[in-house]
Amino acid sequence: SDLAASGVKDIIGITIGLGLPENTDLSWVENVYSGIKAALTKYGGVILGGDCSKSSEKFLSITAIGTLSKLRLHRSNAKHGDWIIATGNHGLSRLGLALLLSDESTKNIQLPNNLIEIAVRSHRRPKARLKALRRLIRCKPSGVPWRAAGTDSSDGLFQALKNICISSKCMAVINKNNLPVHSDWPKGLHWNDWCLFGGEDYELILTVPAKWAKKFLKEYPSSRAIGKIKKGPSKIYWTNGEEISNKIIQEFKHF
Repeated sequence: SDLAASGVKDIIGITIGLGLPENTDLSWVENVYSGIKAALTKYGGVILGGDCSKSSEKFLSITAIGTLSKLRLHRSNAKHGDWIIATGNHGLSRLGLALLLSDESTKNIQLPNNLIEIAVRSHRRPKARLKALRRLIRCKPSGVPWRAAGTDSSDGLFQALKNICISSKCMAVINKNNLPVHSDWPKGLHWNDWCLFGGEDYELILTVPAKWAKKFLKEYPSSRAIGKIKKGPSKIYWTNGEEISNKIIQEFKHF
């Protein structure tokens, strides 16, 4: 996903640093590497090497290596007037986690079975949006420069937008009616918060010139235009001028 968010052309492979307690079952190691092999088979690349060592805790440290395409996606490339595009729905992984943990917030609401299945699958099997990147590159209109900002939303939609705004020294204006949520997504502040702050969605958040954005929206139907980049402070606002803030809601954090 990080390679996709950088504008990768070809995935060369990964290196793996593996640390294990001495009493680790061999089956655990075999299952981990079976999963890694399945991911590489799907997305490309091979295991290039790495290191194994004894550790008091299990850990995996992976470095992914690829070649750069014509499009160098970077958080600092956003410009005034760019459209903000999300390649897919947000909040599904957060909902999937809540369902798997039997969270209280999901017990008193009737959710469609289809939404439940998609949410659990989204949490358990996240996908890197390499196909979206390739379609973005393929549909670039002639005369439009190879300039676009991008990051993934593994730390949440709000954090992805915030990172772009800080790096590009701009502001983002988001249309609340265009939040990238599933068609069966419930209404309400709580559910908007999960969309914005839930994390682990692994969609690409892109800012591109309007002409390019319009072509990409047709080329990649699951994508959605959620707002625009404007000149101003490195903050995020609704179209009514209200600042979207994380002062109350705690966005996704690794620790």
